[in-house]
Amino acid sequence: MQLITIDYDAICSGSQLSELDRACREWGFFELRNHPISASLRDRMLEVMGEFFALPVARKRACERTEVNHWGFYDRELTKNVQDWKELFDVGPEFGACVPQWPSGLSAFRETTEAYYARCETVAIDLVRCIGNALGDDGTRLSAGFQDHTSYLRLNYYPLCDSPAPADTPTGPPVGHLGISHHSDAGAVTVLLQDGHQGLQVERDGSWHSVSAERGAIIINIGDVVQVWSNDRYKAPLHRVLASDTHTRYSAPFFLNPSFTTNYAPLASTCTDRPARYRPINWGDFRNGRAAGDYSDVGEEIQIAHFRTD
Repeated sequence: MQLITIDYDAICSGSQLSELDRACREWGFFELRNHPISASLRDRMLEVMGEFFALPVARKRACERTEVNHWGFYDRELTKNVQDWKELFDVGPEFGACVPQWPSGLSAFRETTEAYYARCETVAIDLVRCIGNALGDDGTRLSAGFQDHTSYLRLNYYPLCDSPAPADTPTGPPVGHLGISHHSDAGAVTVLLQDGHQGLQVERDGSWHSVSAERGAIIINIGDVVQVWSNDRYKAPLHRVLASDTHTRYSAPFFLNPSFTTNYAPLASTCTDRPARYRPINWGDFRNGRAAGDYSDVGEEIQIAHFRTD
């Protein structure tokens, strides 16, 4: 599947917002071009990811994340109560008991990851402003609300799998393994770096479509927060990642999330021709409910559908 291409400079200047609106309406995914995340930084990010995940498991688990400290290495995450076929490393801002953890002896890994995080942060906040403008709201006001955000960068490694689920596996518990089971992203915007290997799939009209995967490409998808803001004009896309028995794969999604105190609801500009379809949602409560299911089966996962008014 070839995604719609959006020019970063063009939408930031206020032009081509209609193309941004179309991309958000049709797929919720698009490829971003002409952005400030340099090719050299993207290449270096992929390189240091490989160096980190090649470490012995004991060294990686020395900086393992927990239900108390969300930042660090983990290799047993659940999605839809099914264990993913992946390893990950999460890093985000320091708050409460959440403190970034770094592997010893890999200074370049930390330096590159922090530099890449900062670039993704800038791009993602600009995208919120542009999406707000496309929805007819004050995008500057929306983006300003992310100055005290709880965003994080996730580094994913998908090792070889002896029994990967087929690419045409229906939605639901798979026969075989998936890198990540079907889900939508809980936050506002996701900025994704790919390594050139296909694996990402997006669902549309009941069918799964594989997303093209040029090495170093930056792929954007909207999350549940934007769906709520848009009052269902935009739908946070259901997506998943395939496992593979022929190649390993790396990716790096940056998830732009609000502050824990933020309450979000449909924007006034999206309620002129229909009533609000969601009551206000507190991000802190929603995120904590979603994160609990990463570690153990807690039953039905919290979704924005639980806050619908219709």
